[in-house]
Amino acid sequence: MSILSKAYRADMFEVRHLVDEEHHGVRLDQFLQIYLDSFSRETVKKKIKEGEITIVGRPGTHKPSTILHHKDEVVIRFFKTKYEDEYWRGEKLELQTVPEIVFEDDDLIVISKPAFMSTHPAGRHVFNCATVFFEMKYEHTIHSLHRIDRETSGILMLGKNPKMANEMMLRFEQDDVKKCYLFIAKVQPGYDGQTEFIANERMASPDPGLKRVVVEYYPENSTQGKHARTFFYILEKVGDYVIGIACPQTGRQHQIRVHALAHGLPLIGDKLYLGSYPMFQRFKDQIASDDDFNLMEIPRHALHAIALKIPYKKEEKIFVTHIPQDLKEWILQKTSLKIEDLEKKIHETILKYYSRQDD
Repeated sequence: MSILSKAYRADMFEVRHLVDEEHHGVRLDQFLQIYLDSFSRETVKKKIKEGEITIVGRPGTHKPSTILHHKDEVVIRFFKTKYEDEYWRGEKLELQTVPEIVFEDDDLIVISKPAFMSTHPAGRHVFNCATVFFEMKYEHTIHSLHRIDRETSGILMLGKNPKMANEMMLRFEQDDVKKCYLFIAKVQPGYDGQTEFIANERMASPDPGLKRVVVEYYPENSTQGKHARTFFYILEKVGDYVIGIACPQTGRQHQIRVHALAHGLPLIGDKLYLGSYPMFQRFKDQIASDDDFNLMEIPRHALHAIALKIPYKKEEKIFVTHIPQDLKEWILQKTSLKIEDLEKKIHETILKYYSRQDD
């Protein structure tokens, strides 16, 4: 399946696919399931029925059973709907949809991605995406070099051309990139009070079904899971909360969130690890209880990619962003900390970690 073109507008996204020889003779609905793998078969059939799927050169309404031929062009349209909206206590959130640009030149864009913005289109999240924002701005393809979770905010790098994208993605694959994340956690009995520690618990998603989203942790000497390693620096402890910096040296799914949980510091707003899989589902289905909201405190997990160090054009670059507004508001409401003092401590800790990497 080859993508011939993509087009974005304020309320509509259109992608045109070429039917490759290997898909000659395949039903339209089966072909679409390859691209729309997160959509149910019924949703795919509904899109066909409502005319959101067309085959170039074949007039009329198509059926799920329509047979495709080699070199057919299939056009899929997505329209902006309420399904991309986010709610908290029954009220629609006003999302930040314009990312802050931290650095930009002819080859690279480094942004501070807002929470709830996806890195690139996936599933029902098609419009509020970093690549989409800049593709609409520059009217050409923008390449995602890595990704951070939709709820996680912070430093994200995007390539303006294939050459730079390939070069920088190789940096990520070769572990030449060092990241630091700001987090806020709720202290649990498993926390031993250390202000600096290294988490080495192994990780895996043991459930192949719907619960595969949940990552489990295992002892460092276990044969289960995969090796993972995160440096933690606790900057402030205020009552039952800590504010800290986490620096992952491996890139496992949910690594910081799971390592924090393993050491008694689940992140506030984390529906999976401060909460549970049933709670995660309740929020997803918009049936969360008052107790659920009270436990979470904020609409998303409190994790922000605050700094990234990477070799770029023959020099070491460190890109740093600020504490995001939602976490800043929580800090001001819940603590007596001064933001400028906290940011100074954050920067000192980041430099401490990066100098450690140069040892």
